[in-house]
Amino acid sequence: MALFAVLAPLVLALLAAPAALLAGASKPAHAAPVGTALAALAFAATLAGWLSGGGSVDVAWVPSWDLRFAVKMDGLAALYSLLATGIGLVVLVYSAGYLPLHLEHQGRPASEGVGFYFFVLLFMGSMVGLAMAQDLILIFLFWDLTAIASYYLIGYDRHREESRASAMMSLLITGITAVLLLVGALLLYASHGTFSVPELAGRVEPGALLASAGLLVLLAAFAKSAQAPFHFWLPRAMAAPTPVSAYLHSAAMVAAGVLLIGRLYPILAQSEALLAVMSAVGLLSMGLGGVLALTRDTLKQLLAYSTVAQYGYVVFMYGLGGRYGAAGAAFYVIAHALAKSALFLSAGAVTEATGEDRLSRLGGLWSKMPLLAASSGLAAAGLAALPLTIGFFKDEFFFAATLERGALFGGLAVLSASVTLAYTWRFWSGIFLGEPLPGGGVRRVPALLVAPVVALGGVALAGGVFAIPFERLAEAAGEASFGSPTPLDATYHAEVLPEYVMALATYALGAAIVVSRPAWARAALGFSRLGKVVGPERVYGLTVHGLNLLSDYVHRLEIRNLRGRVAFVLLPTAALVGAAVLMTPGAAPYWVGPFSAEDAPLMLAMLTVAVVSVATTLARRHVTLALATSSAGFVLAVIYAFYAAPNVVLVAVLIETMLTLLLVATLRLIPYEALHRQAMLPPARLARKVFVTAVAGALAFVVAWGALSQPPPGQTIAEEHIRLAPEAHAANVVTAILADFRALDTLGEITVVALVLLGVATLLGQVPRPQMHAAGGGRPAAAPQPAARVVTRAIARLLYLPALLVAAAILVKGFVETGDGFSAGVVGALGVLLRYLAYGHDEARKLLPVRYATAIAFAGLLVALSVAAAPLLFGGALLTHYPPPGAEPLHLGTLEVMTAVLFDFGVFLLVFGFAVGVVSYFARTIAVRERYATARGGRER
Repeated sequence: MALFAVLAPLVLALLAAPAALLAGASKPAHAAPVGTALAALAFAATLAGWLSGGGSVDVAWVPSWDLRFAVKMDGLAALYSLLATGIGLVVLVYSAGYLPLHLEHQGRPASEGVGFYFFVLLFMGSMVGLAMAQDLILIFLFWDLTAIASYYLIGYDRHREESRASAMMSLLITGITAVLLLVGALLLYASHGTFSVPELAGRVEPGALLASAGLLVLLAAFAKSAQAPFHFWLPRAMAAPTPVSAYLHSAAMVAAGVLLIGRLYPILAQSEALLAVMSAVGLLSMGLGGVLALTRDTLKQLLAYSTVAQYGYVVFMYGLGGRYGAAGAAFYVIAHALAKSALFLSAGAVTEATGEDRLSRLGGLWSKMPLLAASSGLAAAGLAALPLTIGFFKDEFFFAATLERGALFGGLAVLSASVTLAYTWRFWSGIFLGEPLPGGGVRRVPALLVAPVVALGGVALAGGVFAIPFERLAEAAGEASFGSPTPLDATYHAEVLPEYVMALATYALGAAIVVSRPAWARAALGFSRLGKVVGPERVYGLTVHGLNLLSDYVHRLEIRNLRGRVAFVLLPTAALVGAAVLMTPGAAPYWVGPFSAEDAPLMLAMLTVAVVSVATTLARRHVTLALATSSAGFVLAVIYAFYAAPNVVLVAVLIETMLTLLLVATLRLIPYEALHRQAMLPPARLARKVFVTAVAGALAFVVAWGALSQPPPGQTIAEEHIRLAPEAHAANVVTAILADFRALDTLGEITVVALVLLGVATLLGQVPRPQMHAAGGGRPAAAPQPAARVVTRAIARLLYLPALLVAAAILVKGFVETGDGFSAGVVGALGVLLRYLAYGHDEARKLLPVRYATAIAFAGLLVALSVAAAPLLFGGALLTHYPPPGAEPLHLGTLEVMTAVLFDFGVFLLVFGFAVGVVSYFARTIAVRERYATARGGRER
């Protein structure tokens, strides 16, 4: 039962995004109901898991690095998981009515909604994982996943410059500070030898190290929760669609920062300096966000600044500590999430009905939208902490926490709460009260835009009448953070409590702020404008501008002066390495081994490589240069053959063949004049190029010679691999290294390869088709394809299927004979490349591997990742292969059945899909360029 309580919510939440994506692939309309259903199941599983007592799972996935998949369903995890899935469920229902209208207004196809649901659900799953994580590295991984999902969602309206800039701003601020979180985690690990949060809580001691690491963690949390001085990204993120603002910027993304503080509170609270930092930042954010919210005219920006202030309350309460600190902060998060998400959704419904998003252009909507007005009124009352709403108790606990620290803190609490009441009243009354503006029609909005607000408003009211469930949840969350029971009392009392007096003072002062608006509005607006001139947003703008200038300079250096850039790298490296060689004490003399007649072919091959390499510096034509470079690679393959390394020879020959063909094809994209201009170097530049090459090559030779003259003592890693290969059930040592001994390296490398394919697809996959038309109209005439010889086409057709069969044979026999998934993928891709060379792009693109190359590549990555992660489900470590060493393998005929073979199969699919995809994109680009040239009446050389 404990295992179900932990894994069921997490698995359901993480499966929701891919399930919605797959459902939407067949029919876009299916994405929303599938995602909503899984979100509802995840919410139910989370609630059931918490009510059943929770539990934990702790599996070492990389034991040597102390990396563990450690998750726990405790009170804190339950609170934030319920918010992520519950508010997420409400937002998904709202989106079903909002998103079709949003896409229709922008003239975008309904299919684009699939991506929206995917990333909303991906964020939900990441948030549930973040809430349950008990390991700092696991926290960091889920933390970054939330940043990636939020980047897409904030920039969902990508055709708008504002959306793209806002998405980049949020990614930069939360992404860069995420690195600080990682550095803080590494500092704690270096000092205490563990990433486990519970273990660190028992090991850390107050001191400079804790203060330094804790400050780095807090900076990441402050940035995520939009606390000063990082607050400015949140109002800019209001460029996102309304459901995104309601979810990410009230109850999910900004909540992740205070979730991190709550999870690490047993560690952070041991430093008085860190508590003081939390108090100061929370207090500053409360004041800054409140004042700026009073000056905003745009609905969502007003709510955004109020979110800055409200999470300032939470951070401030954590900084105060005491009996009410952690538990009161948890209750505050619940009440705020319910109220603020409802108000964001109300703003979206009002904008959809009226076409306006500014308070100055709204008013008098009570009579036309009474249900929405009443429901959002309940939510506003909860945010303003009026009696009979859940918000009343959030302020009561806030007042109690401040009173424990003295009257001064109590006075600040009353002042900040009164500002909350003032801007909440301004928001709600500005929309629904007063006289309607003339000429403003109100469209009927779908019921799905009102029903979620009604539900959230009803929960806010129910929480004010019967708060025990929320009280128990907050107490459990507080106990997880504080380390001991933290009882709350969310009931009304007949006697006069200090908190009640503070509440009355808040109402009176808040009313005074509302009434006296003409007296202070101009000063507050001036303060807001001053912040844009000298505030952190200005610093961010100047920093980004400077980085863009630096990027342009580096780009010019990289692209326009490639030789200078290479020299800039090689010469300092040569100087530093040369100095290290000369200054190394006790270096053994350079050793020259004995020669015999049997070494003559090897020496001849090495001399050939040297001669060909020198010849490349003298080549004038780029095709000649490409062929000379590939010749050196082929001769190196011969050298590998002298050392009886057939696997390496096979890979070297295949890669050289593939790269040479791709390089020659790429040269067709460059105009002949540009190639000729680059080839004609002045003598001085040629001499400088030869000098730099000679220095770097000579130094590399000396260093390699010196290293080989000092063989390591004892057994080498190569000998160790040979010894262990039988235990990995492999006769082929190279395949055992790739799929078993160094499988983690392979996994990282193929992930990078998949990302490279995405980059190529982004750069070359959207090449515009010719818009010019031949005389007389119609489509542009396609350039005549070169007349391929009948023999060439016949050979290509004959070799296509055999190449795929040979690739399959190399893959299947890879563990016992020469070959592996990498080699097999390249062999299969060469078969496709032959079809391209013989038939051209228009014919070759009809092949199934070409049409689905990207899908094949990512299917391979998915297979490899699945094989790598599968052992975690059975208590094993990452990339543990079965059968284990020493066990008798299973056989399927003459083949051994091993998970390492499945991993190698994933590598094969990825390499095959990558190579075919790259060839396809390059060939398509060449074909389009040729059509452009034909349409213009000329042909580019």
